[in-house]
Amino acid sequence: DLHSQIKVAHWNIKGPGFAALHPLFESFAVSLANHNDSIAERAVTLGARVYGTARYVAQKSRLPEYPAETAKDTEHVRLLAERIDTYLDGLRESRSVADEQKDTDSVDLLTGIITEFEKHGWFLKASLEA
Repeated sequence: DLHSQIKVAHWNIKGPGFAALHPLFESFAVSLANHNDSIAERAVTLGARVYGTARYVAQKSRLPEYPAETAKDTEHVRLLAERIDTYLDGLRESRSVADEQKDTDSVDLLTGIITEFEKHGWFLKASLEA
């Protein structure tokens, strides 16, 4: 869900920050797609089944719906920063479960993703400061 919301922001952004934010959002989406693949492959390696259809993801997502009419650059930045924070909360919960299970490989995988997305969130929040 976060990936598709980032893409919506990428496609619809307008404003003075367009030139910097359009490629930044794309880099977030590409990074997230790669991480989603790593998480899914790790889950299957551990014996799980992965359900990743758009319908399934929409039912399970903790993210609020992305406002369809958003265009202004700073509004996209704010919305994505909020959603990345929610995503990070879920990653941290998952890492805690992996840690309780003594699954150090999953902990390491999730820690790397958390570190990267904390930086992405910081980039967004810093661009909102005056």
